[in-house]
Amino acid sequence: MCGRAKTADGWRFRLTSHAWRADGVRSCRVMTDVRHVDVAGCHMRYMRTGSGPPVVLLHTLRTQLEYFLPLLGALGRDVDIVAPDLPGHGRSTAPAVDYTATYFTDAIAQFLDVTDLKNVILVGESIGAVIALTLAAQENRRVVRVIALNPYDYGRWGGIRRSSPLANVLFTAMLWPVVGPIVVRAGTKGILRKVLEGGVHDPRSLPPDLVGELWECGALPGHGRAFRSLCRQWRTWIAARAAYSAIEMPVTLVYGDDDWSWPEDREANQRALRTARHLSLENCGHFSSLEQPQRVARIIREEMLTGLT
Repeated sequence: MCGRAKTADGWRFRLTSHAWRADGVRSCRVMTDVRHVDVAGCHMRYMRTGSGPPVVLLHTLRTQLEYFLPLLGALGRDVDIVAPDLPGHGRSTAPAVDYTATYFTDAIAQFLDVTDLKNVILVGESIGAVIALTLAAQENRRVVRVIALNPYDYGRWGGIRRSSPLANVLFTAMLWPVVGPIVVRAGTKGILRKVLEGGVHDPRSLPPDLVGELWECGALPGHGRAFRSLCRQWRTWIAARAAYSAIEMPVTLVYGDDDWSWPEDREANQRALRTARHLSLENCGHFSSLEQPQRVARIIREEMLTGLT
């Protein structure tokens, strides 16, 4: 259900959305306020719901803000939840830029400024975690603590390429100059689902409606080019790790026990983030907010309480 009202910053939409159970059944109705801002050359969509301490959610590659609907249902209404579609994702536009880790980090820094959010708990999943950690290393004045879920900052055998043999073939081909654009255009919804299944411990965690929405948005103008650019810039996500040791604000580092990262990847981050709180989620893959929303919500609430003491 959708309604809209004219405001000082343009049309503002209210959507009645749903969260999903692990078996793919829609369960929890979540009223969200959907807005748009212009940052980093992108007309960025974001949602905002609830009231209380601000928590900003940053999704991973090839997903969008709807990815967090199960987590919204688990967190409830007493948290000010803000979740943007990253540039070139969801229903944000896809400017003609190089989609490096620096570009995404700068875009979110601008987003925090434009929305005037303060004392933010930044929760990032995968590349969203790298963005959050980089902002922490930069001592962003609007961020007070970070929860990094399965940071996507490793490149040997290419991140998502580790998820399955199918993903390895597709994402290797995507990097080739001539073949890459053809691969992006030739994919199907079924192939997308099979690739995404490599990011969860239990395939039932992937609701058909969400996969359909991801497929639809991936076909929007410029999004295929943006996604391919992001994949070709994989080295920039590895380079981001070099800044982690400069982080002084509180960090919670969380990995699913079935995440794509290898033990040496996790150990490197644990060494760089020596003062961080380190947690592991059992029976959980790379997409932890989607697969284990109740457990992720509990971690967020624990960090909120810690910040008040």
